Amino acid sequence: MARTTWSKRFPRSGARTRSIQVRRAASTSPAPRAEENEVREGVFEGWWTWKGHRVRYQRVPGPSDASTRPPMLLVHGFGGNCDHWSECLKPLGNEQDTYAVDLLGFGFSDKPDPKKYEPERLYSFETWGQQLVDFSQEFFDGRPCVMACNSVGGVAGLQAAVYKPDTCLGVVLLNISLRGLHVTKQPAFARPLIRAFQDLMRNTYLGEYFFQQVATARGVENILKQAYHNPDTVTPEVVNKILRPGLQEGASKVFLDFISYSTGPLPETLLPAVERPVLIIWGKEDPWEPVEQGRQYASFPSVKNFVELENVGHCPQDEAPHLVVPLLQQFSKAIAMAEE
Repeated sequence: MARTTWSKRFPRSGARTRSIQVRRAASTSPAPRAEENEVREGVFEGWWTWKGHRVRYQRVPGPSDASTRPPMLLVHGFGGNCDHWSECLKPLGNEQDTYAVDLLGFGFSDKPDPKKYEPERLYSFETWGQQLVDFSQEFFDGRPCVMACNSVGGVAGLQAAVYKPDTCLGVVLLNISLRGLHVTKQPAFARPLIRAFQDLMRNTYLGEYFFQQVATARGVENILKQAYHNPDTVTPEVVNKILRPGLQEGASKVFLDFISYSTGPLPETLLPAVERPVLIIWGKEDPWEPVEQGRQYASFPSVKNFVELENVGHCPQDEAPHLVVPLLQQFSKAIAMAEE
């Protein structure tokens, strides 16, 4: 079950956050772009060129009056992609224009070689935060969106909200990554050892060998059965959602580069800078991001509620969409009304 009462009031225009008006237009939802294909009934998939790279997105156009409501942008976590939101995409699209996007390096988006860039610069939260800002400005016709983000996608979403507050009406964090391997959270004596191991994995054949052991149907299934509380929800279809993009050329380099990324922003450094309302949703049975540590984020002024989901693990949007979708819809409506 989920506790759904809002624990803090939403600020209205003229309060501590910047005022953003939801566009009130008579136009209908955007028509499909020429390069889009209908991949499932009512779900359109397309490609967006960002900084010379192809980025995949999916969208469900809302009803005829969707332009009076904020669009929703769904962001996956580490190793995920648009398809990890497939159980939420259409239900959310019943009320508002809803998009999901593959972050650069993940899903079916391009995977440029990180070794051609400065260390920890390409696959970073600064990069992904800017990608989300630019995507919002490209697709939402000036309407500020609500971003719903899982795991490491939550850090990217917060970074985007800090970069460009007027593109964002609010942020929902689902089991946001605590970034336990961040350099500031490592014991001083362990830092050289951790860095040496990361360099070994990133720069030698051992890393590629490790990735090949993980990037199999059995390997992905085992990982998902750790992340999900209910193993029955880890179906072959769910496994395939994660595995297929992981078999693309360049995926191993992205994987090894990101597990070596121990700098950059933390949730606790971004949340104080966020000007928009934040809702945190946490699957209580997450073995990777303990809810006991996550609760500390509820004390930040921007966080309006912290909702704990019983018997749910690290990926609530896929394991328990029937709980997540109503929470996202309620939050979106509440912050839109607060801006009127």
